[in-house]
Amino acid sequence: MGKRVLLIEDEPNIIEAVSFILSRDGWDVSTHSNGHDAVGVVLEAPPDLLILDVMLPGKSGFDILRELREHHDAEALPVLMLTARGQLKDREMAERAGASRFMTKPFSNSEVLEVVRELVSA
Repeated sequence: MGKRVLLIEDEPNIIEAVSFILSRDGWDVSTHSNGHDAVGVVLEAPPDLLILDVMLPGKSGFDILRELREHHDAEALPVLMLTARGQLKDREMAERAGASRFMTKPFSNSEVLEVVRELVSA
């Protein structure tokens, strides 16, 4: 059975692209598209890796990650944060919130695969 990835993203084209890339590589990909109940979704069935968008309806990815890091079950969960905003302050906020890696959109398919493989094998 493949490793489980949960993608929390609200842009349909990003959801489709990332799901396709990872599924083709043997990953079991689940998706969720809002921040309101994202923490509960992660804690209910913890994935091997979380890919988390920064700007989501209901709650930001930064807030979701801060909440997750407070839970014992998710404190070591590898998290790749995605954002359209790649400024230094965004990277610093992601690091402070507990992100494992930070990637700006647009990204290449090979870059996503490389980071996902690296985070789960670490």
